[in-house]
Amino acid sequence: MIFHFAPLLLLLSCTSVQAEGIHVNLARRAPVRHDTAYFHGLAEGIRAKYGFATAADHARRDNSKRASTSAIPLINLNADAIYLGNVDVGTPKQSFQVVLDTGSSDFWVGATPCTSGCSIGATLYDASESSTHSDSGARATIRYGKGEVTGDVAQETVSLGGFTVQNQTFIKGNRVTENLVNDDSSGIMGLAFERLAGTESTPFWQALAEGGELTSKEMSFWLARSGIDQTSQTDVRFGGVFTLGGTNSSLFSGDIEFLDLVGEPAFWTLDLKALEVSVQDQNIELTESGSLSAIDTGTSLIGGLSADVARIWNAVPGALEVGLQAPGFYVYPCDTELQVSLSFGGKSWNIDPEDMNLGAADLAGELCLGGIFDLTAGSNVGPGAGNPGWVIGDVFLKNVYSVFRAEPPSIGFAQLSSTAGGSGTAPPSSTSGNTLTNSLPTNPSSTSPFDPTETAPSGDSRNTGNGPGKMLIFVISVLSAGLLSAAI
Repeated sequence: MIFHFAPLLLLLSCTSVQAEGIHVNLARRAPVRHDTAYFHGLAEGIRAKYGFATAADHARRDNSKRASTSAIPLINLNADAIYLGNVDVGTPKQSFQVVLDTGSSDFWVGATPCTSGCSIGATLYDASESSTHSDSGARATIRYGKGEVTGDVAQETVSLGGFTVQNQTFIKGNRVTENLVNDDSSGIMGLAFERLAGTESTPFWQALAEGGELTSKEMSFWLARSGIDQTSQTDVRFGGVFTLGGTNSSLFSGDIEFLDLVGEPAFWTLDLKALEVSVQDQNIELTESGSLSAIDTGTSLIGGLSADVARIWNAVPGALEVGLQAPGFYVYPCDTELQVSLSFGGKSWNIDPEDMNLGAADLAGELCLGGIFDLTAGSNVGPGAGNPGWVIGDVFLKNVYSVFRAEPPSIGFAQLSSTAGGSGTAPPSSTSGNTLTNSLPTNPSSTSPFDPTETAPSGDSRNTGNGPGKMLIFVISVLSAGLLSAAI
């Protein structure tokens, strides 16, 4: 899924090493605050991406590609909203910064001639400059949230993080919805499974895996939070590390808890088994049919079914539904240390209150916007037929080290190491507690509508695969850019 994130751009430098790893110094910069309309736009994009806007809007989503053992350059846009990597296409190579998205599976870049919507500041692919370009004669349209890209389907030599696939299928985007991606991004590379690919082609990472190029058939993420530092005088900050073909042992502690994917691999999906709100130490009874959850690095928020989300905010004293200005969102007193934990069948993983709090939503600064929204609000499409009822994005993923594994298809979570800003202490297993039942009202605790007018870590980075391989570590920096409130 793709959204328009403009405030922050991450500049990356990469270093290629063998299995012994390297030390990486990362810099931080204070993020830009966003308003309610901005997050409403993000939510609309997420709903459309997962088929909850209208039945007609539900379209196939794709993107899936990765590489052996290698940490890819990430660009953190809009205060932890989107992460970009550098991809080379063609011979001689043409370099592009593209969105890395585990919620889709196709690969496209803007190309010349582009008739509409291509990012002003982004590099465009020029087929006439490449000796390895081959047109298929077909055209394709891929939809992302509220935007889409249309272009010719072609094959090219594509490289990411030091790994190369010959004759990789991609789309030369020449008609793009305006603001589909940030001005500095040239396209999108999906990291989900081939089954989602609109081009019906093998994604980049799967081609590498099937060709035996990956040390381990997995990819992992450390998504570092930006944090709020009002005294910061620098424009630079880091965004995290993305590793292809293995894991980075300096960024997590303890064991990785792997859980099998639910159903045939398409989206990266798990069953959400338990959700606890710490304010009143209550476990939320989830709607069983809607517990299927997509784990999506391309989503900055957490979205869930209407009844479940209402129960969550019922457990928070003073919570209010925003209403027409941002349907499905809730605000709560800013002085509440709201901690939510999720369990997918084993350990319970805490979400830092900082990540749940999206910032002040009223002029007085007393009510803050919550990071969990109603994914299905106003929808005529329900979960089912493989559609997830929950989308788990970066609000959660910044709190864990996440690993996406192809064989066997599974997702793993581990405690962040102290190097990565975690406590280094393993979380407890999920336990039962006070349960909110269906007898509770599905509206928030107040029925009154909300009125808005009232250090750089360092450590070794190791390839934990079974054989030799290289790992690319990227230094990620963020620059402040203008705030754009639109979303795809």
